Amino acid sequence: MKNLFLMRHGKSSWELNVSDQDRALLQRGIIDAQLVGNELKSKNLKIDCVFTSPANRAFHTCMICLRALNYPLENCSIVEDLYDFSGEKVLELIQGLDNKLENVLLFGHNHTFTYLANSLGDKHIDNVPTSGLVHIKFNEDSWASISKGSTIQTIFPKQLKA
Repeated sequence: MKNLFLMRHGKSSWELNVSDQDRALLQRGIIDAQLVGNELKSKNLKIDCVFTSPANRAFHTCMICLRALNYPLENCSIVEDLYDFSGEKVLELIQGLDNKLENVLLFGHNHTFTYLANSLGDKHIDNVPTSGLVHIKFNEDSWASISKGSTIQTIFPKQLKA
């Protein structure tokens, strides 16, 4: 049984004249990443491995969330293929994961994460919001053979602010 957690980066700034990869999180993005990280921690999930896009906003979201989870940073890898907006490279990454890993958390971008949540999960999601997390469970024992899983839960910042 495989569990995939997709977390989109927090709300980022367009104000500074920097490259897309260097865009920083806004204060709202920092707060929302912390909220979702704390909620994820309350679920007492075991995360085997974490991968993040090298983009500043995704990496920063990852660090905030991992701090909330008390997750060891040495188990986190920066993966260039997560800086993908079509979903093809991310899907290849997922299908190439080591089968010893049962619970994998990815930090990345839209439109990729909404596309993957809808193509791999069984519930339609219009848009994975910034700092949004989607948990998909697969019955397969091999990442290479995953197809359609069950969308177990979504954790969106808006739900946590009610």
